Amino acid sequence: MSTTHHFDVLIIGSGLAGLTAALRLAPTHRVAVVTKRGISDGSSSWAQGGIAAVLSAEDSFESHVQDTLIAGAGLCDEAATRFTVENSPAAIAWLRELGVPFSTLDGSAAGELHLTREGGHSHRRIVHATDATGAAVQATLSERARATPGITFFENHMLVDLITRRKLAGASTDVPDRCLGAYVLDVDRDVVETFSAGHTLLATGGAGKVYLYTTNPDTATGDGIAAAWRAGCQVGNMEFIQFHPTCLYHPHVKNFLISEAVRGEGGQLKLPPHLGGHRFMPDHDPRAELAPRDIVARAIDHEMKKHGLDCVHLDISHQSPEFLREHFPNILARCAELGIDITREPIPVVPAAHYTCGGVVTDLAARTSVDGLYAVGEASCTGLHGANRLASNSLVECMVFAQAAVNEILAARSPEAASLPLWDESRVTDADEQVVISHNWDELRRFMWDYVGIVRTNKRLERAAHRIALLQREIQEFYAQFHVTRDLLELRNLVQVAELIVRSAQQRHESRGLHCSRDYPEKLPEARPTVLTPAR
Repeated sequence: MSTTHHFDVLIIGSGLAGLTAALRLAPTHRVAVVTKRGISDGSSSWAQGGIAAVLSAEDSFESHVQDTLIAGAGLCDEAATRFTVENSPAAIAWLRELGVPFSTLDGSAAGELHLTREGGHSHRRIVHATDATGAAVQATLSERARATPGITFFENHMLVDLITRRKLAGASTDVPDRCLGAYVLDVDRDVVETFSAGHTLLATGGAGKVYLYTTNPDTATGDGIAAAWRAGCQVGNMEFIQFHPTCLYHPHVKNFLISEAVRGEGGQLKLPPHLGGHRFMPDHDPRAELAPRDIVARAIDHEMKKHGLDCVHLDISHQSPEFLREHFPNILARCAELGIDITREPIPVVPAAHYTCGGVVTDLAARTSVDGLYAVGEASCTGLHGANRLASNSLVECMVFAQAAVNEILAARSPEAASLPLWDESRVTDADEQVVISHNWDELRRFMWDYVGIVRTNKRLERAAHRIALLQREIQEFYAQFHVTRDLLELRNLVQVAELIVRSAQQRHESRGLHCSRDYPEKLPEARPTVLTPAR
């Protein structure tokens, strides 16, 4: 039986962005947190490297800003960059107050923070909890949030679609639009429920699962981005997909990330022994392994294609075993389980889709172009990342813009809860074959990897666009006729995100940051964001 829930604030997503907003709103608002699997199953828990913040007397806000602008290849919004950088120390202080066990120089919880350095950063400014920062932060916030009376969790609940005033009134209406809540699939009960809320916040993460190889968890299917687009929100910079240079290459493991910090602490990228074990990054960039991720990923891609390799090697074995146990205990242990002793041999690595730099366009208050709807974290496009995310800027962006959204919600007049119609399933039946979904999912991820990967061409993008159009028609027909499932909803969202990525890539007639085109190898004199607006 379908039901309706009424809350002051509906938060969709339970990662760092969503939980930060929930904890800060709970004292004054009734908050629902909807998450499609468990509370800790999103990308935040997977973040290894750390959180960037200026905390050293040798560092400065200006230095952090300039490092971000350089990595972003001229496309960062400077106001958003300064806003994030200047609010980052307070965000770290808040996490320490909550009890996040960051690594310190003396080993005590109250000691001076140990700061590491990652690619693209000119100073040591990465706060971390050994090599499992995301897991430590997520565990602390999850525990706090579960113990907070004002927060109600709905696990195994997946966003179907946002409910807007214009959708309910009809597409031709001229009434001012506003987000009124969302339809959400209760996966365990197999029923779509209605959530009514004065404010809705998307914190659904990125869309790495649109690619065959990704460091992202299975939850990263672009749900918030696709739903916001269908609701009428602008989407920006979707062509900029960051491929992490160093994902573990092993037949029995998927998605295991070898942290940026391994290169920050002296790890070297090399060709395999039969090619002489040559360290190749100095051939591509004077910063070698500390170059920004897009440069490192393209260098690895180049060497793999040049020599016909399945992977390259990341060697940190010159550091002492004691150093590696202290700084990278999880990476050391996981590799050891697979028979790789990183104290004595290199780690086989390949690039993999890692971070969605674009997303739902927001302002400095995390507001989207639909009133009452906010987007925070990887689902959003604040302008901070530009054409390439600087390492470890993403977690702090989650907190800074979650706080900005909270400030806006606290200052806003709380609208009365709307009376919303229940989800209508009167004209659908149960699907007779799931093979259609699994086949289309596999096809989408493979051609996105082949045609819309690290290096692109006009012809590849045209082929991808053609395949996406065919899949969209097939999936929409399936969606209209059959009862919704999580697999169907995720596939629907991934195909929508794929279309946005390809459309954005086709509009950019240059190579900039993460978007590398063989047809347009030069960078244009003026950097402009790609902003797509849905048709009304």
